[in-house]
Amino acid sequence: MKNLVILGSTGSIGVQALEVAEQAGYRVIGLAAARRADVLEQQIRQYQPAVAVLYDERAAADLRVRVADMPVRVLSGLEGLCELAALPQADMVLNAVVGMVGLRPTLAAIHAGKDVALANKETLVAGGAFVMDALARAKVKLLPVDSEHSAIFQCLQGCPPKDRALKRIILTASGGPFFGKSAQELQTVTRADALRHPNWSMGQKITIDSATMMNKGLELIEARWLFDLPPEQIDVVVHRESIIHSLVEYDDNAVLAQLGVPDMRVPIQYALTYPDRVPSPVKQLRLEDWAKLTFYPMDNEVFPAVELARHSLAMGGLYPAALNAVNEVAVDAFLHDKIPFTAIVSLVSAGLQESLPAPRSVEDVFAADAQMRAWARDAIDNLK
Repeated sequence: MKNLVILGSTGSIGVQALEVAEQAGYRVIGLAAARRADVLEQQIRQYQPAVAVLYDERAAADLRVRVADMPVRVLSGLEGLCELAALPQADMVLNAVVGMVGLRPTLAAIHAGKDVALANKETLVAGGAFVMDALARAKVKLLPVDSEHSAIFQCLQGCPPKDRALKRIILTASGGPFFGKSAQELQTVTRADALRHPNWSMGQKITIDSATMMNKGLELIEARWLFDLPPEQIDVVVHRESIIHSLVEYDDNAVLAQLGVPDMRVPIQYALTYPDRVPSPVKQLRLEDWAKLTFYPMDNEVFPAVELARHSLAMGGLYPAALNAVNEVAVDAFLHDKIPFTAIVSLVSAGLQESLPAPRSVEDVFAADAQMRAWARDAIDNLK
């Protein structure tokens, strides 16, 4: 019986994680969300956690009234998230919150000696060096939940670390809703167009990142830290069907791939049950159901986000955090019809031209994040 804390429990990953945890027989002792008091109330009544957190203070006050009849302690804000992440009774923390807010609770969980199942990209994109250092000191596991990184992690089980002769990682990308479009065609796409992903059902932010291909750029940065590889050993290939979730190539040119129907419950479950595998409700893959599997090179001229991510890694220091910060602000602006779709990546590119100091602590990461968000908001205002 594992005691599990889920951060971001009302989102797509969090809801599926609750389903997986219930099927595996795990006890959910903590839940956290941003502001959806009504949904979190339902989850509290179903799973009966000891502690619940709503990041928004007003929503937390509302939740306290809603669950006054329940034996649950309701916390709020970033302090509440970090307290929940370090809950003494927890065996594992699944971090599925969206955005930079996920970094501090990840570190809180690690410092408290908890294994972390990670679905929050910003943790490693912005704070990779500091997170990996904390993991080494605490001697706890960081298990990837993203389907691509989970696929790589699973493939690496076929070669013991002491003998690992890893040549490269190949991240697969669906290509998003705009695969094959020209730069000119992207000028007129709408929010509804960008939110129409062909294969995956995800939250709005990650769906827009998939449309710009920034999602794959963020995953490239994550992979650099998760698997301790330089970016030149990490490739990206477009695979429209989303059946092969990623691949690894060894020095003997053998390539291992992890395949499955596109369903996030598989990587969620593997992170929660690792190293064990247990039965899953996910549909079985039948290769004969697929006429063919296709692969295409990245079109870096139309979709430069992946190369921008590589560039931020080459610049080092705080530049991946800057890339992430500007992207978050730009995506939010696009979702609120303040900028056109193509402005998202253009703003990120411009943001990487700013001068940033070398980081000395994780506090410098948060300072750079705040600085670049302010820069991005000013840049968006100047576009109007």
